[in-house]
Amino acid sequence: MNAERDLAPLAPSVVRALNDKLYEKRKVAALEIEKLVREFVAQNNASQIKHVIQILSQEFALSQHPHSRKGGLIGLAACSIALGKDSGLYLKELIEPVLTCFNDADSRLRYYACEALYNIVKVARGSVLPHFNVLFDGLSKLAADPDPNVKSGSELLDRLLKDIVTESNQFDLVGFIPLLRERIYSNNQYARQFIISWILVLESVPDINLLDYLPEILDGLFQILGDNSKEIRKMCEVALGEFLKEIKKNPSSVKFAEMANILVIHCQAADDLIQLTAMCWMREFIQLAGRVMLPYSSGILTAVLPCLSYDDRKKNIKEVANVCNQSLMKLVIPEDDEMDEAKQSMTLPAEPTSEESVSKPETASSGESELDITALNQPLSFPCSSERIQVTLNLDGIVQVLDCHLHDTSIGMMTRIAVLKWLYHLYIKTPRKMFRHTDSLFPILLRTLSDESDEVILKDLEVLAEIASSPAGQTEGHGPSDGSDARPGPVELHVPARAGQLSSSGMKALECSPSTPTMNSYFYKFMINLLKRFSSERKLLETRGAFIIRQLCLLLNAENIFHSMADILLREEDLKFASTMVHTLNTILLTSSELFQLRNQLKDLKTPESRNLFCCLYRSWCHNPVTTVSLCFLTQNYKHAYDLIQKFGDLEVTVDFLTEVDKLVQLIECPIFTYLRLQLLDVKNNPYLIKALYGLLMLLPQSSAFQLLSHRLQCVPNPELMQTADSTKPSAGFKRMTASNIDYTELLQHFEKVQNKHLEARHQRAGRAEQLDRRVIL
Repeated sequence: MNAERDLAPLAPSVVRALNDKLYEKRKVAALEIEKLVREFVAQNNASQIKHVIQILSQEFALSQHPHSRKGGLIGLAACSIALGKDSGLYLKELIEPVLTCFNDADSRLRYYACEALYNIVKVARGSVLPHFNVLFDGLSKLAADPDPNVKSGSELLDRLLKDIVTESNQFDLVGFIPLLRERIYSNNQYARQFIISWILVLESVPDINLLDYLPEILDGLFQILGDNSKEIRKMCEVALGEFLKEIKKNPSSVKFAEMANILVIHCQAADDLIQLTAMCWMREFIQLAGRVMLPYSSGILTAVLPCLSYDDRKKNIKEVANVCNQSLMKLVIPEDDEMDEAKQSMTLPAEPTSEESVSKPETASSGESELDITALNQPLSFPCSSERIQVTLNLDGIVQVLDCHLHDTSIGMMTRIAVLKWLYHLYIKTPRKMFRHTDSLFPILLRTLSDESDEVILKDLEVLAEIASSPAGQTEGHGPSDGSDARPGPVELHVPARAGQLSSSGMKALECSPSTPTMNSYFYKFMINLLKRFSSERKLLETRGAFIIRQLCLLLNAENIFHSMADILLREEDLKFASTMVHTLNTILLTSSELFQLRNQLKDLKTPESRNLFCCLYRSWCHNPVTTVSLCFLTQNYKHAYDLIQKFGDLEVTVDFLTEVDKLVQLIECPIFTYLRLQLLDVKNNPYLIKALYGLLMLLPQSSAFQLLSHRLQCVPNPELMQTADSTKPSAGFKRMTASNIDYTELLQHFEKVQNKHLEARHQRAGRAEQLDRRVIL
């Protein structure tokens, strides 16, 4: 080719020097080009300048020959120097061929390309900002270059570009973010370091608001936080820390909702640093954004709940997770139970029910605070009025997560407790919505009673008690004694109430005193299923039965519990279980401090309610002869106790039977029966008490219990010595018994009938056992 003609205005000597393999010769040629371009600038000859740049680009920088490419790079740098402040007019033509050389296989050539671009950028300064994205893209590749010289050169160029961005107010952040979002997912350590360094620089520039675009890069930042390099992790921690400071300063401008799911994902990371950092962010988000975070509650709980069972090795994560959990729980308010009704009222106004009218003052009082919090969440909420925007609580999702965690047997104790606390909190704050889920939750809540932890069982009982007593669980058209199971027979569950009667389910909730709450439709269902569980899991009854029932007596009305259980056991087909259960209930009734009030109520039988309760208990207590006698002792029905003991002669006396008599004798010596022992002083008015005790004595073999009762009866004074002036007056005990209107003859017949059933059942079991033995022998 005719080089002189084709490459004019470059002189042939300059062309030869640019193609030379020696750097010094290429440098001389570059100086000549610089001189030439200066002349063109002085003449304002733009066309010639463009022609020179085009020749250097096409014929040299993009040439197939490596030395030509090196010559082209140094020539383009010389052009830029010569152009000075005018270089901004030709930046596209100057930069593109140099960036192409960044991908060259020769490391020396990549270094020269870096050097050339440094000179171009140094001259152009702020004029390069419109081309920032292509420069950043090229630099991000050089940051990961294996050659140390190239990497060193790219770092110099990187620092120069950062200085330019920092001092400029014309940086196009909107155009840069897509590139940053793409590059932030690089797995190369050096590329990651490069990205983080740029994020830190952009954060430090006052005129650049990177916080607006944080949702675009937050996920990538958390991934970089898991890098193997301690230095990169530290840099990323600093960057995230700076962002969090900005968020705390300007929470009103933060897009919390767009970042919530990103945090949920990283709160479940296997890397401890990522998980802890994400959890700290989540804590701040919940506290700063408030109810804006409610729509993401199910995801947050999925991430947070397992962390509550971490051991001391992850103590920090556990503590932050606990704060997140508590803060999120506080965001659920009673108004969340009325959201559906609020939506309906926009189209169809309806009269409030009695329950709604009770909650109206609470709604009005907390309305203003909710308005302030929810105003941040316009995209995620539905408008209830022109002035107010509300956040919808995704209760279905929350309940699903809680249900999943309860079913997962591998989760830790603290997580199970937190799940139960959540359920209790939701039943308190949003009872009407929660009762839609009760049928699905009920089985797992019952199974949780078999948990190894007492604390878990306590929380579980609190939830079940709330379900059983909440007015929101009342089935319309049924009284509080109605359950899902049909209940034949004359005995009804007694629900104590003020004024003696209740007109409707709504009024029941209002008229019952706090100490005797109305039981809803689930109460009886709960009692039935609890007894079924005790029947199928005898170990649960033996180890935790008393504990569970005592706690329920604290949480619910003890009279209702005993009345309903006695009612259910009256129809129990498994007579052996019925006897065992009655014995357990009787022991609780006689020994638990929680039942002091109920014992006093039964001791006097002054009211129709107490007599009704006695009759109900008696009918079921007949499953166990000795407990029936102890109930008569408790209620001071000594004549009937004596009549029962007389019937014991017709019963099959077993070792278990005698053991229970032994225990009853021990019980008589306890503080609970102090009044009974004192009544032994009044021999004349309590003859049947003495006869009943002698009857027990005659039943016992010569044992320690026999000696104990014998010594007690020896202390009974001579009635002649105990006579006083008013001894002719009838005792209060007789007055009470004659006024009680209890048909003791019918009760005695019922006792005989139940005991005959037990006798038949024992004979059937014995017969089956004998047949089994014969089969084994054959």
